[in-house]
Amino acid sequence: MDFSSILQALNSASLFDLHRLNCAINDQLNNPKRIALLRSQLHVGQTVSWFDPQANALIDAVVLKVQVSRCLVRNIGDQKSWNLPFYYINLQNIDVDIAPPEGAIGIPKISLKVGDKVGFKDRELNEVFGEVIRLNPKRATVLLNNGKKWLVPYSQLFSVIDGEAAEAQAVVQLDWL
Repeated sequence: MDFSSILQALNSASLFDLHRLNCAINDQLNNPKRIALLRSQLHVGQTVSWFDPQANALIDAVVLKVQVSRCLVRNIGDQKSWNLPFYYINLQNIDVDIAPPEGAIGIPKISLKVGDKVGFKDRELNEVFGEVIRLNPKRATVLLNNGKKWLVPYSQLFSVIDGEAAEAQAVVQLDWL
């Protein structure tokens, strides 16, 4: 499913249209047949990924317990446990990234994830670089290398390619020559 094109289509919908669609989606999210099908595909010890709406990203986890309407998992990265509704779990390995619309200024919140490397210009117009640690309603919290945190409007952010990762990829590509 192309989430970017769906969101583009939804931009022209009225608030009532969105509300009605939200009701229909909620009915499907709580459909007992869909839940039973997903529950039957899960087992204790299985590695899964789940979509964290606060981080706007997939999180890798291990299933600890499959319940009637929820699934208890432990995140692989931070070892925190979460009791999730089944619809958070991404068994089909669906790509959840949403591309920013063409001509977007900055990085729209919907296209940004916690952990993304970003840059922005500070008050003196110096380029500053850091990592997104929180997505707030109007601004992202960016942690700089010096430990300082900045609240930056999404319209002022730009993506940064991790230099070390890009350098490692370039070395791998050179090996193929």
